Amino acid sequence: MRNDPDIDHWSSYIGRGAVRFYLSLDEQLPNDFFTQTVIVARSAVAREHLRQRLDTALSRDMPDVVHGLFPLELGPPVGWPVQYRVTGRDPDRVWHYAHDVAKIMGDSNQLHMINFDWGDPARKLRIDVRQDEAHRLGLSSGAIALAINSAVTGMTATQIRDSIYLVDVVLRANHAQRLSIEDLRNLDIRLPNDQTVPLSTVASVAYVEDYPLIWRRDRLPTLTIQAQLRDGVQADTAVGTLAPKIAAFNAALPVGYHVAVGGTVEESVKSQKSVIAVMPVMILVMLGVLMIELQSFKRLALVISVAPFGLIGVVGALFLTQHPMGFIAMLGLVALIGMIIRNSVILVHQIEIEKNTGQSEWDAVMNAAKIRFRPIMLTAVAAILGMLPIASSVFWGPMADVIMGGLAVATVLTLIFLPSLYVLWFRVKEAPSPRRRGPADEKIPDPPAARRAGGLRVAGADLSPAPDADAR
Repeated sequence: MRNDPDIDHWSSYIGRGAVRFYLSLDEQLPNDFFTQTVIVARSAVAREHLRQRLDTALSRDMPDVVHGLFPLELGPPVGWPVQYRVTGRDPDRVWHYAHDVAKIMGDSNQLHMINFDWGDPARKLRIDVRQDEAHRLGLSSGAIALAINSAVTGMTATQIRDSIYLVDVVLRANHAQRLSIEDLRNLDIRLPNDQTVPLSTVASVAYVEDYPLIWRRDRLPTLTIQAQLRDGVQADTAVGTLAPKIAAFNAALPVGYHVAVGGTVEESVKSQKSVIAVMPVMILVMLGVLMIELQSFKRLALVISVAPFGLIGVVGALFLTQHPMGFIAMLGLVALIGMIIRNSVILVHQIEIEKNTGQSEWDAVMNAAKIRFRPIMLTAVAAILGMLPIASSVFWGPMADVIMGGLAVATVLTLIFLPSLYVLWFRVKEAPSPRRRGPADEKIPDPPAARRAGGLRVAGADLSPAPDADAR
């Protein structure tokens, strides 16, 4: 990474994860076989280029290392995007079933870098203390453990200063003695009377194969199979593709063992449940307010019918930007529904206002659409332009895409589809256009009235007598 033009700076942590410098950091517990490096790129584009180069370099130069490259998460910390958890009572059977799940995941062309959070079984030193013999010699398990730990792991004797740091000086047996079973069996254990006995006198020493780490969930051994996604694949898509095979495998497991979905999909379901939990109350309040305003079940159904058509613009916008339909996008969808229904209420209310002025239903619909065209379009354009500054944001981008795309399509449908649906729903007939009146259409006055006026008007000619004419 040194002298890489895409990197601003980085920091590495060996034997542990990074400190929590970020709220949504996927914090890792200390482990001797774990290391983590936090890299700060110069830009988002540079970060993507850097990720591809590092992924290729690690896969080529360090094939035995399980590596994962992840950006800082914006939601709950997940880590590997696709995860399946295998839970049961027997760790060996859990390990066996987890490998079967890994084979199912390996057959998918949407996943790669499949690994386990337990790690591979490794050689482990097991010492079984014979308590009867130890008690006879006056030894406790703690004293035996301290002696073994001093030889194998070591104990701090003193410290030396290196600049501003204090470095521990650890005393322990050399490498050959720590790995030799015979040397460990002959390790001297000091008795309370200052005599010594070999370790084999009070304990049995052997190497066994064991798991370096066992995670437990609800006090049961739980092994998580983790995988990375191929470029352009969403976690929901990959999990949905594997769902039939995982369900069939889960049904064939014995009682007490099961497979559960984790990772991004599990966290997304939790987020959606928090929104869905208050959805019934929101719908009831919204319908109550609309019913008070519209005072008609037909008009209420008419207003609500336009809202689903906003999904046309939502799907189109998310498809163009390649943003997922996650929790933030769902928040934008809830806000979009309110905006669409508001425009529909305004248009239906204007139709009722035009009808109350004495216009026919056809004229009321036409005039209401013309009168409300400019206000509805201006408010929609203002809302869309207001979303542009956050459209490029990594966190708020999906919400902005949902509101902009859905509102653009729904506004057009509100001004075209809603009046058409109103005409069909209420069976409004088109009013006949009035015929132009010509000179021949003028009404001929009643003859007696004309005679009383002192003259007769025929076909527009004035036939009344002159003022000095004989009245007879």
